[in-house]
Formats: sequence, structure tokens, C-alpha cells
Amino acid sequence: MKNTVTLNMAAALVRFLQQQYIRRDGREHRLINGVWGIFGHGNVTGFGQALEEHGGRGLPYLQAKNEQAMVHAAVAFAKTRQRLGTFACTSSIGPGATNMITGAGVATVNRLPVLLLPGDIFSNRIPGPVLQQLEYPGSQDVSVNDCFRPVSKYWDRINRPEQILAALPEAMRVLADPVETGAVTIAMPEDVQAESYAYPLHFFEKRVYTVERPVCSAESLRAAVALFRSARRPLIVAGGGVHYSDAVAALDKFASATGVPVSVTQAGKGAILDAHPQCLGAIGVTGTAAANAIALEADLVINIGTRLSDFTTASKTQFQHPRVRFIAINLHGADAHKHGALPLLGDARTVLGQLTRALAGWQVPAAHRAQVQRQRAAWDVTRATLVSPKRGVPLTQAQVIDELNRACGTDGTVIHASGGIPGDIHKLWRSQSPVDYHSEYGYSCMGYEIAGALGIKLAAPEREVYAFLGDGSYLMLHTEIVTAVQEGLKLTIVLVDNHGFGCIHGLQRGSGGNSFGNEFRHRTSRSARLEGEPVAVDFAQNAESLGATGVRAETPAELRAALENAKSTKGVVLIFVTTPADVRLPGYSWWDVPVSATSKVPGVRAARAAYDRATKKQRFHY
Repeated sequence: MKNTVTLNMAAALVRFLQQQYIRRDGREHRLINGVWGIFGHGNVTGFGQALEEHGGRGLPYLQAKNEQAMVHAAVAFAKTRQRLGTFACTSSIGPGATNMITGAGVATVNRLPVLLLPGDIFSNRIPGPVLQQLEYPGSQDVSVNDCFRPVSKYWDRINRPEQILAALPEAMRVLADPVETGAVTIAMPEDVQAESYAYPLHFFEKRVYTVERPVCSAESLRAAVALFRSARRPLIVAGGGVHYSDAVAALDKFASATGVPVSVTQAGKGAILDAHPQCLGAIGVTGTAAANAIALEADLVINIGTRLSDFTTASKTQFQHPRVRFIAINLHGADAHKHGALPLLGDARTVLGQLTRALAGWQVPAAHRAQVQRQRAAWDVTRATLVSPKRGVPLTQAQVIDELNRACGTDGTVIHASGGIPGDIHKLWRSQSPVDYHSEYGYSCMGYEIAGALGIKLAAPEREVYAFLGDGSYLMLHTEIVTAVQEGLKLTIVLVDNHGFGCIHGLQRGSGGNSFGNEFRHRTSRSARLEGEPVAVDFAQNAESLGATGVRAETPAELRAALENAKSTKGVVLIFVTTPADVRLPGYSWWDVPVSATSKVPGVRAARAAYDRATKKQRFHY
């Protein structure tokens, strides 16, 4: 038939993906910008062959070294592009597929699009059980790919080649939808990838998914304006949705016009620049003293594009005003109703514009504005003390952050993800550009940093990209250094070595416990404890063995010089610094980490008593 073309399923998939676009504000972007992949028997002769034959420039292939890492790279790319495009990731069946599950969790928790294409067991079942097949006694239609279901926003298994006619448009719709987006998994049985079908030609025509900017209802807007006008101490909590909506300028205009102070979540960092007079910096468990002090007394909290994680709400102890009310600007209905908020369902940029016009001439009381400025000034003094040299300590993590902040400037982006770094950098980082800070803290996934840096660089090749991580995270997933070298990508990795999982070690000790299981120490006896000297790892030499340039820095001056030199050094540069694990920053809020109610350890008993007192401050807003 002249209106059809006969292709195997994998080739049809490749052809289809090349024609998918997403549009916002009249500008089109490729929805699927390429394919990250590691091949095995479950995808090499099907999808792999199709990519080689039909991919080309329209769907370039990138070779990862770990399946989890390639999903991280795709997620970071999507975040950098404000969800206006992502990558597909393909793996073989079995362990290659399940290695992507963690990445799927990262994508879905953070509401970022990524397309996962794992190989799957034979649909015809004739050769089963095949290599890497899980034999599930309750059903022959279950494979390890069913593990993706709870971490995917859309999941499907293609058991016949014509099923992609229904599955793929729905998968693309979910990827492009800012409310529903997350990981999308299309499981591809090994035999079906190679089977042919006469596909209609119109299936391969260009498709454009438009991201709208809905307004909130007039009734909700009037109610919100009334709350603003009655408020004496309002506060904005700006989340990642401000970035995804490209609403930074709108937030700046609103804050300037009204004087409402702005705090930021991890994902919202940079939503307002730190130099802005209404910026209070980070809020919550990892927040500044300024933002948290204002939050405690806020009588109106305006949540913009945030899902209000426990770190943001300090496990529901952050907002203590007895009559505090909430307004939420969000596209996601569930997020918009959290804390009993008045929901302004709509696009953040659009709704901020509506509020700015509706509140024309209104400003916060002078006393509140003055209090915000006092808190800002006090935090400036406190921050200067935190990043100052400490007697007998060559280099602290706070000093590393300060030097990195200066080096990053307006042209760089720092990426971090897990451990103690997010807490310290969220407090101390001063955003000079809306895109100088990239945090994966929704899932707090160790190993995200270097792979994510690849995604940022692919999305924004003009920026200097700094992966900032600890030794524990590096040892989990550093192999994408090889991929960066292979692709000729410029990255600077700043690695702080505190000989173990220092963040959790600090949490353990801070909760009254003894040191156990979190330091990288030699075993000196048959006891359960690791009590010997720290295991010495030369991370600079390790990075050099993977093709990077390794540099050691032991003082602030050496770090400053290394960061400056890295800008003119080609390829990947790893700067290795050692920091003490016991020099920690103070916290200005509480985090709910339950402590044992019964223990023989005196420190644990004391910590439990403090915990019981703290839980009495938790509030449930409705």
C-alpha cells in the first residue's frame, strides 16, 4: 500500500522519535534529542541496529558506561532545558534494565522527563527462560521491567509491533506534559523489536506538543488578593517550578513591586538572585538563618512551583504563626492544595503577572520590609564568619563552596546531589545567575553529579560546568569521566574527601550514636567496627587513569589557582581537596530523624528527649 511503509518495530520507533517536538511561547524544541545506550543481546540487534541504520544526526547515539548514569545525564539535560526536551535511554534486558530504575526514580520524583527503552524477554516465549530472565512462578508475563511501574509516569510493554501506534503518542504526551511528566518506560521484547509491520506514513509526520500557559481563575485571584492585603508578614517560597516556567523575571518584578521577601528551595535556587533586596536565600532544614527567621513569623506563605518536601517545611515546623495561611501557584493540583493552601492553578509566570497587576500599588508594611533587611544584613555577617579560615584547618567545606562560588561567576553552573554538600551549599551559595546552581535533592541520589554534569554540558555547551561531590558519591559512580573524555566535553570536578559518608556520620553522631559504619577505615580486628586508619585513595591519580587532568589543592589559594587554571584546560579536570569531617555548619531549622526510644547509650537517650520536644512543634495545616 502506498500509504504505508514496512519497517521492523525498532526502526519505526527510531523514525517516530525523530519527528517529536515540543513548543512553548512559539518556539519549537526537539523532544527527544538523542539516545544514550549500552547494548546487550536484548537491544543490540533490534533497537541498536535501527539506530545505526536510521538514527544519524536526527537521533544521535551517546555511549554511557553505566545505565544509571545515562538516565542521570538525560534528567540533568531536561532540567537545564526547563523540561523542553530530553533523551531516550536504552539498555539490554535484565541487569542493564534494572540499573536504570534508580534514574527513573530521580526523574519521576523531580518531575523531569526521560524516555526509558529497556529490552525485554521474548514475547513469543518460545526460547524462555532466556539469559537474564527472571522466572516468576505466578505469571509468565512478568519480567524485571515490571519494577519500573511504580517509578514511571507511563509504562507499557510492546508485545506486537503495531502496538507502538497507540503507545508512543501517549508516551510523548506524558513526557511533554508539565503536570504529568517524569520517567516514561516502554519495555521492548527482544523478538518484537525485529518484527515488521506496514505502518501508516502519517505516523512518521512531524508532531508538536504545545506547552500552554494557563491562567488561574478570576475567583481564586480575588481571594488571593484579599489574603495579600490582609497580611502583615508575607513570605514567598520559590521552587523549581519558577525555573521550569521561565518565571524568574516575573518573580523579580513581583518582589520588587510589592516588597514581599523571597526564600528558595533547593530546586528554586536562582529563582531570585541573592543581590535582590527581597532575597532571603535558602529556606528549611538547609536554609539560612534569615529565611528561617522570617518564615517562623510569616502570616502568609506563597508557595510557587514547589512540592513542599520535608526539607522545605522543616518537617512541618517551619511556619509557626498561629494564623498562617498559604497560597500556592502551581500547575499540579496535588501540590497546589498542600498545607491547605488557596490554589492558584496555572502557569507560574502567567499567574505572577496576574498578581502583579491585581496588586498594583500595594506593598508590604514598612516594618516587615525593615525586618527583612535586618535579617539579610545579619546573615551577611554570619555567612562571612562561616566561610572564614578556621585555626588549624587548612581548608573547610565552607571555604571550598565560597571559592567555587566566586569561580563560577555568571558563566558557570555548579551541580550537586547528595550527602553534606547540599546542606552547606544551599545555605552559602549566592546565585549570580538564575542558572548557576543545579541541585538534585528530590531523590538525593549519590552518583548523580558527574553524569548530570554531562547532561548540563550537552544542554548548555557555552557554560562552565562544575560537578561538586564527596568521595563517597564519587566512588559510587565516576565512570562517566570516560564518556566526557570520549565526547570531548569540558567539565571541572571538585571532589572533597572526608574519608567516608561524612554527612550520615555527622547525623549519626549528632543523634547521640557512636561512630559506626560510615567512615572509610581499615578493619583491624574481627569486630563489627572499622576502627583503623582511613583508607588512602588518590582521587587525582584515579581521575588521570580515566583520561582527566588531576590536581590536588590543600589551601584556599591553591584551590583558587586550580579553579582558574581549569577554565583554560581542555577536557575534564578533577580538583581533589581534603576537608575535615568534624567541621560542620550550624543548622537553623529542625529535621525529623527519629531517634531510638530505648537505648543504653546516654547520648541516644538525650537525643531522644530532644527529639520528643521538637515533635511538639510540628503543625498540620489544613
